[in-house]
Amino acid sequence: MPEAASAPAARATIGDSEFDRDTSLTRRSPGVYDIDLSAGWTIMNAVNGGYLLAVLGRALADALPHPDPFTISAHYLTASRPGPAVVRTETVRTGRTLSTGQASLFQYDDRGNEVERIRVLASYGDLGALPADVRTSAQPPALPPMDQCFGPEDGPSPVDGGSAIADRLMLKLDPATLGWALGQPSGKGEMRAWFGLADGRDADPFSLLLAVDALPPTAFELGLKGWVPTVELTVHVRCRPAPGPVRVSITTRNLAGGFLEEDAEVWDSAGRLVAQSRQLARVRLG
Repeated sequence: MPEAASAPAARATIGDSEFDRDTSLTRRSPGVYDIDLSAGWTIMNAVNGGYLLAVLGRALADALPHPDPFTISAHYLTASRPGPAVVRTETVRTGRTLSTGQASLFQYDDRGNEVERIRVLASYGDLGALPADVRTSAQPPALPPMDQCFGPEDGPSPVDGGSAIADRLMLKLDPATLGWALGQPSGKGEMRAWFGLADGRDADPFSLLLAVDALPPTAFELGLKGWVPTVELTVHVRCRPAPGPVRVSITTRNLAGGFLEEDAEVWDSAGRLVAQSRQLARVRLG
């Protein structure tokens, strides 16, 4: 496995990082939560879908009797914007090992009407209680060492499609998937990177919900530009990640009718597959 770069001298712990502060909610009443969506997690002025999923994931963790998201599926109905929002949750079923709930995030439009932005259905359990038996044919992505990869800060100008979220991430992209940044996209629909939070906070199940949607779109390597809004995103969290940066690999095999899929895998520093996802996204053609 490629050797990761040494950890930053000062690391934020889980609970005191910017990510934790910006995904924390205030419980207004049972199942109802208020939050001010931070402008620090925007891409092209839209709030990042992975950040939003982490917000709803935290609300469900508070509302349900189990702590960890096992599977969470989100439909993005309208674009969210920085500012006040309310999350409403509902417990669908509780069991001994799994509980299921749904949640929606709402904001107000310019006319004062409440608008639903995202609707989520999820099942929660305890990742720490899972058996250790693992049988897999999956292999972690072969990434160069981190010091041979490149982040937004390494370019001569801001990366196309980048925005405020780039300052909150430690993102080092595999040079083999950076042709788009040089005007020479590979056409393969692949993106690979080392991923972490800029303040050094270690990954947990909620930051994995961000990780699967934080890399540049695979559409860039297909020669397309512009915003690639998520229509639906499903994440499976398989285990709690070990400390250190994770490796993220995203691939697209089919673009048709202006929609593409992105299949993501997240591997921790111990070489374990800790999360998988698939999303359907829209692209601008022509």
